[in-house]
Amino acid sequence: MSLLIGPSKESKTQPGEDGYIAEIEDDQSSSTIIDFEVGNVHRRLSRRQIELIAIGGTIGVSLFVNIGTSLKEGGPLSLLLGFTLWCVPILEITSCCAEMVCYLPIRGAPFCIFADRFVDEAFGVMASWNFWVLECALIPFELTLFNTLIHYWATNYSAAIPLAVELVVYFLINAAAVRWYGEAEFWLCMGKVLLAVGLMVFTFVSMVGGNPQHDHFGFRNWKDSPVMLEYITNGPLGRFEGFLACLISGAYMIAGPEYLSMAAGETVNPRQVLPGAFKGVFFRLTTFFIGGALCVGILCNARDPLLLNAIAEGKPGAGASPYTIAMYNMGIKVLPSILNAMLLTSCFSAGNSYTYCSSRTLYGLAKDGRAPKLFSYCNKQGVPIYAVILSLCWGCLGFLQLNENANTVLNWIINLITASQLINYCVILFTYLHFRRAVIAQGLDRSKFTFKAWFQPWSCAITFAVVLIMVGVQGYTVFLPGGWWSVETFLFSYLMCFVDIAIFVAWKLIRRTKYKRNPKEVDLVTGLEEVEMHEKLLQRQKLVRPNRSSAYRFFSKVNKILFGAD
Repeated sequence: MSLLIGPSKESKTQPGEDGYIAEIEDDQSSSTIIDFEVGNVHRRLSRRQIELIAIGGTIGVSLFVNIGTSLKEGGPLSLLLGFTLWCVPILEITSCCAEMVCYLPIRGAPFCIFADRFVDEAFGVMASWNFWVLECALIPFELTLFNTLIHYWATNYSAAIPLAVELVVYFLINAAAVRWYGEAEFWLCMGKVLLAVGLMVFTFVSMVGGNPQHDHFGFRNWKDSPVMLEYITNGPLGRFEGFLACLISGAYMIAGPEYLSMAAGETVNPRQVLPGAFKGVFFRLTTFFIGGALCVGILCNARDPLLLNAIAEGKPGAGASPYTIAMYNMGIKVLPSILNAMLLTSCFSAGNSYTYCSSRTLYGLAKDGRAPKLFSYCNKQGVPIYAVILSLCWGCLGFLQLNENANTVLNWIINLITASQLINYCVILFTYLHFRRAVIAQGLDRSKFTFKAWFQPWSCAITFAVVLIMVGVQGYTVFLPGGWWSVETFLFSYLMCFVDIAIFVAWKLIRRTKYKRNPKEVDLVTGLEEVEMHEKLLQRQKLVRPNRSSAYRFFSKVNKILFGAD
């Protein structure tokens, strides 16, 4: 048998396009395996990059700053309970999405494509546009937040300057080959993970007396004020409203599996790499979000005057963070600025991730004929460059803060993305129920899947009902008496519900799409051939891989232990 791996010299490609092929010849057959198709995105994200992106890719500034508002509204126990309880449906959503994506790791937005294939074409179109709006709206959110972080040090500059610079940098990173995006996110995520772990260590050391005042305060902040605060009304109902406020905050702070699944189509050996990466999501939830909720309740009193004033005055950056308030109270002067600098990298990383996800979603829409074909074009690096440009145009909404208060703009966007994110979770769960039904009807053996969701189908059905209720509840305060009504809040809280219904109905009527009633007719195979060919190529490449030096092999083993095989 002979193996030739290299650039295709015989293939006819258009200018700016390239292909990388492996030709396998033996006595029995001759075949050609294509590592990536011309004009498509490329599989270049390694296990090391994927696993760290899974852990830290969606940890944003909200976990360190906006969480202070939740602490003020609900108290430490409500915050901890709200975040812990919301992690339960997120775990279920992750497991359902993981089973589908690990079985069929296709390009684009896999769960949106699955909604098209397994449920109804109109349902898939609605899901795709909803997710694209969600990701695009998060770009100006992070841009606005980035500017408020800089305001922590200085305010005598135009907010347009950092916004424009950040947009340009996002474009440069996302216009390069995907491996450079993966490498940038790897190190940015490493910084976020170190920040989260460092703050947990800081909390523990401080509470046992390792602070300048040598105060062993322990859980004093849980004793000096009610652990469940009244939010809007008085009494038990007010405490429930405080808990509900924390639960709703968790709904937009705690991200699900969609960002990791977006990288499935550009991951090397996805059916082996993705299961471990999805399990890393569980680690992220339990360690960072539940741990973070516990830490801020330990460090900062929910009724601390500094915290209340910082939130009321809309102090920029780390100035409103419970961690910063705790540092001020303990007489620590240097750490707040270090924290704010680390938050800048966290904010930048989150915006970079959203740019990647939004562009790949639009690319998938264009490939399937649901968006103009222009956005399916990929340059020779495998980047859907026009999709990147259009997605970044949403970042211009960040310039709204030049006329409006930055915190007002942030609140509008938070309401918009919370609704879109919850709808997206409903799509994933509803699609999984149809996927599982098709798997059973077509006789596929789930025991051979590289990832299997737990306690199905009841856990999925129950979680779907819970998330659907949250879609209606997340903006409930606008309906309360006493001046809570706001046209802006109502629109940003529920606008996407009406938009999604309109998209579904319009596409259903125009295209006359049909609901997939017969599970035996559901397409579970399109895209599998490309994945299997990719896996065969990887197996053949091992046969011709050159001998490495002992130093290379040593550092490869160290890398495998720390981050997984590359």
